[in-house]
Amino acid sequence: MSLPAPLIETLGSVAAIMKTARDPWWIIASAAAALHGAKPIIVADVDVLLSVEDIGRILPQLGIGPYPAPPNPLFRSDVLAKWPAPPMPVDLMAGFEHRVGNAWHPVQPMTRQTVMIGMATVYVPERGELRRIIEGFGRPKDLERARLLAELTSPP
Repeated sequence: MSLPAPLIETLGSVAAIMKTARDPWWIIASAAAALHGAKPIIVADVDVLLSVEDIGRILPQLGIGPYPAPPNPLFRSDVLAKWPAPPMPVDLMAGFEHRVGNAWHPVQPMTRQTVMIGMATVYVPERGELRRIIEGFGRPKDLERARLLAELTSPP
């Protein structure tokens, strides 16, 4: 797997801070698709799903607070934080949900695959589950990422 240096460094930063997490956490969206080997793919930021309890422990360590996100018709989180320190921005999302029709659905992966990036350990949903999550977001860029994941045949 070939990843850009800024993404590798950012994933290392995420892995380091998430060592204090007590609950399962995941990288999702474009960064997770790239970790599964999907390409060509553009990763603009790293999205991390974590528990409300863990985000409450981690934000003080980072010296940041929750981000007062404007209402979004497709996505919402109980707590959202934006960590700008790594080379790529990191969105930390606790209680993340996406909307389908008039209903909000929690994004809570059931699978958790370990990915080693050098000495750093990060976690992603299993490829098929990640594809279903991304596809469920329904935006054109998400549908393209889901298509790229579906085309993969070998393990990452």
